[in-house]
Amino acid sequence: MEHIGAVRAVVTADEIDREPTAAELDAIDREMPVIRAEVELLDAHITTLDRTLSELDARRLRRARRRVLAVRRALANRAAGAMLPEGAA
Repeated sequence: MEHIGAVRAVVTADEIDREPTAAELDAIDREMPVIRAEVELLDAHITTLDRTLSELDARRLRRARRRVLAVRRALANRAAGAMLPEGAA
């Protein structure tokens, strides 16, 4: 009887244990402003979990939401601009 478990484990181990590619790291770098803005929004939400909203808290939440939207818009515009043919802007 042949045992094929070891051969199979080697094949699946490469996919799990691999390092990120340069393209994946570049994609993370491009999305980092969005990630930072979303973390700021999450921090604002966490701050207000155990208390009622004050005017300052509400302003901080609104500012964080606007920042997330603005950064997402900028990222989408940059991606759309990269897709346009030259001179089509």
